Amino acid sequence: MSVKEAAARLAKADGVSLNQWIASAVAQKVGAMETAADFLRRRAGDASADDFGKMLERVAARPPQTGDELPLDRH
Repeated sequence: MSVKEAAARLAKADGVSLNQWIASAVAQKVGAMETAADFLRRRAGDASADDFGKMLERVAARPPQTGDELPLDRH
């Protein structure tokens, strides 16, 4: 089933047009993304790129734990 077909089915189940359903879905996504961005800005506070570098320098230099390795075919 395509995404469009699934969206049309869900819109019908909600009793709205496909366009209304898509507009609502986009509005929800925008709200979630803006909320996440606001949260991250608050958490970062006045931190800078230099602060981030200093934090990374404190991380122990050792191989990743099993399952945390980068894929060999990454570009």
